Amino acid sequence: MLFIYIVAGVLLLVLLVVAVVALSFLNLWLQARASGVKVTLLGMVAMRLRQVDPPLVVNAMIAMAKGGLTVCQDELEAHLLAGGDLEGVSEAAIQAAKAGLDIDFRRLAAIDLAGRNVREAVRTCVSPKVLTCPAPRNGADRLFAVCRDGIQLRVLVRVTVRTRIERVVGGAGEETIIARVGEGIVAAIGRADSHKDILAAPDSISRRILEHGLDSNTCFEILSVDIADVSVDENVGARLLREQADADKRVAQAQAEMRRAAAVAAQQEMVSRTVEMEARVVAARALVPRGVAQGLRGGRLGRRRGLAPTQNG
Repeated sequence: MLFIYIVAGVLLLVLLVVAVVALSFLNLWLQARASGVKVTLLGMVAMRLRQVDPPLVVNAMIAMAKGGLTVCQDELEAHLLAGGDLEGVSEAAIQAAKAGLDIDFRRLAAIDLAGRNVREAVRTCVSPKVLTCPAPRNGADRLFAVCRDGIQLRVLVRVTVRTRIERVVGGAGEETIIARVGEGIVAAIGRADSHKDILAAPDSISRRILEHGLDSNTCFEILSVDIADVSVDENVGARLLREQADADKRVAQAQAEMRRAAAVAAQQEMVSRTVEMEARVVAARALVPRGVAQGLRGGRLGRRRGLAPTQNG
């Protein structure tokens, strides 16, 4: 009999806990039923046991149901358990559906789990985005490029891009687009024979950039490249020639100084050799009297002159 009372008490306690939990989700369950979303109180209790936030999942299901989308509850829970932004993905799915884009929930969930901003991706796909080259965050307000005539131009370009959803995962981002467009601008201006050609037809830069397909392997499609501003900065060619002339002048001066130093050294060497030769002459002159004296003592000096020695010597 005591065992029956214990079992009944445990069952009563379990029913009481289930009732309390069910009542805590009653408002959410009524909201889901009123919105046409099929979810049970036990299902929400099971979500809580799986450490899933029931209001987040149910609200996402309600929002997508109102947006005309049908998504399995398991997919929502799986994305939430994987650490994804369920609210952002559901909002992006609704925007894509309203815009008529053929994008399902799984693809948007993959984009979100890849670390990309899924809301921004869908928004940019619906409404193209304008990028500024160079990027303002890099600290430069203009891009500098030099024509063949040596004139440097300052250019500001605005690039209109649209997201390619199928390339968001694995495709390059905005930094790559800005870098490639900047490279294309520098190359296009560098090929111009005169800066006047660029000032007269700035759209030539845009045509060359669009022809090269700079948006390949990126998550964007370049729609247009517009030259917002182009102005003359300085004559870089003349400055380089001036600097080269100054460098040549310094080199010539250094070489002249080297030749002057070599000439001075040679002059000093000749002076020292002259002094040395004079010293040798003086030394040789000092030996003449000694030789004459030795010749007289030996009688050799007279014989050389053809004089016969006397009997007395």
